[in-house]
Amino acid sequence: MATQQSLFNQLQQLDGQSYGAYKSLKGAYDFADFTLHIDHVQGDPFAAPSRVRVVVPQAIAGFPPEAWNSPCRAIALADYLTREFHQVAGSSQRKSGSGKSGLISIVRPSQAMLARSAARVTAEAVELRFSVGLPAFGRRIAGRQAADLLCNTVPDLVDQTLYYDALDPTSLSQHGQTAEDAEALRSQLAAQNLVAFVADGAVLPRRSGVDERPLADQAVPFQSPPSLRVTLSCPHAGEVTGMGIPRGITLIVGGGYHGKSTLLRAIATGIYNHIPGDGRHQVVTDPTAVKVRAEDGRSIAGVNISPFIGSLPQGKSTQRFSTPNASGSTSQAANIIESIEAGATALLVDEDTSATNFMIRDRRMQALIAKDREPITPFIDKVQQLYTDYGISTVLVMGGSGDYFDVADTVIAMDEFCPQDVTAQAKAIAAQYQTDRDREGGAQFGALTRRTIQPQSIDPSKGKRSVKLRTRDVDHLEIGTEAIDLSAVEQLVESGQVRGIAEAIVYAQSHYMTATTPLGAVVEAVMADVERHGLDSLTHWPMGDLVVFRGLELAAAINRLRSLQVRS
Repeated sequence: MATQQSLFNQLQQLDGQSYGAYKSLKGAYDFADFTLHIDHVQGDPFAAPSRVRVVVPQAIAGFPPEAWNSPCRAIALADYLTREFHQVAGSSQRKSGSGKSGLISIVRPSQAMLARSAARVTAEAVELRFSVGLPAFGRRIAGRQAADLLCNTVPDLVDQTLYYDALDPTSLSQHGQTAEDAEALRSQLAAQNLVAFVADGAVLPRRSGVDERPLADQAVPFQSPPSLRVTLSCPHAGEVTGMGIPRGITLIVGGGYHGKSTLLRAIATGIYNHIPGDGRHQVVTDPTAVKVRAEDGRSIAGVNISPFIGSLPQGKSTQRFSTPNASGSTSQAANIIESIEAGATALLVDEDTSATNFMIRDRRMQALIAKDREPITPFIDKVQQLYTDYGISTVLVMGGSGDYFDVADTVIAMDEFCPQDVTAQAKAIAAQYQTDRDREGGAQFGALTRRTIQPQSIDPSKGKRSVKLRTRDVDHLEIGTEAIDLSAVEQLVESGQVRGIAEAIVYAQSHYMTATTPLGAVVEAVMADVERHGLDSLTHWPMGDLVVFRGLELAAAINRLRSLQVRS
């Protein structure tokens, strides 16, 4: 193996040569306390930066076994190291030359603790993957700057972020304990018959729509109403009290700007563990809960939306409904059916992002437009059947229609961010003010139809490349020549999840998709491989920009491919 000194000398010799000569650097280098791997060298100073990784033997890194000897702890430690490296590298950035010269970056972490391919901790070693912009002036190698970057700056970053003795042991321990407590809380939901749990004292409001950090000033700590308060136990925090949201149908009501959607957003992100100080680190949700909404313009391929929408004009069937340009109601119906097909057991719905005609058809509209002229069966007439027939719970923000009082099991009113249990009052109002609307859609929810993906309908190639993938933030990915809009898949929180989903679609097509394998089974098989072998199982070479995702979001991305062809 080459050494640090030989790398330094080689870079000095490359000074002034054409940028392509950097390709000779690919390989491994012994830096005494760690090994530097240069896995991919960029072809141009303006191209995506070079991919490198460092591997520090655990005997040198010195992390005690209790910091990594469980899956939860190992993920938390890797998350902590990623954050430390991101912070230190970001604070010491200095561009030196053209393009991305001199820049060192790692996947940007959100407020959630997630498994990322950027870092891995085992009994043998600590591995960190990041990107380096190899320096150039114009398109000529800046060899002296590159030598300083790789042989001095990178070792300094390793010294500050990857050795136990260089870190705050209290902060590191708290990170792991917070993750273990959240896992413990979430594991108790099923036994308590709960969809979600929101701890007393939680801080739910965020700083802004683009800043997920907790609101610094004037945030009202969450306080459960006594009738919904439950007590759960944690291995480190001990007993924790808070509001339990039971399975069934739960309404969240209240005036505008009083915290309804804020509560629902916290529940939606409760599928993830959060870092200490986030304010939502003791807010946990059933891991199969899915936030669904209307999505005008999305494509739909062969989905049986007939439980919600009957035969359309001109006799068009909705049992295998396809369209390149869905309406609000058909898209919301498809989003619900697709989520259930992918394994969702709880739906999270906000009226603000729902199609009005999908949610409610009141008595006056029923009198004016006869049922035989209206194909849509509103959600209000199907939400109970979803639970009784299939065990699918719903948490619904509703500020505009009291008709839902008739079907709700629990009603929570938000008043200046303070929740109140108003179930009894809502039921009394429903009894006093009868809506007299007719229930529509029959006595059962209807059949759920499994679909199989036709593998040839997914083509990741573009030009001369057999696989071309591109991502942008958390709402857009491209596979081959096709773009997928993920802006309505609201529980994605990091762009690395989108990159992971892109790789998983290609992996699923090559490994598991057949003309007879149901989509749900394909997704389960892919996620089982990720669970057993990590995110690296999806790629042919080490990548540092993948972040774990759920099968539910993988299925959502596949379902939004405009080229998709299915069989029911």
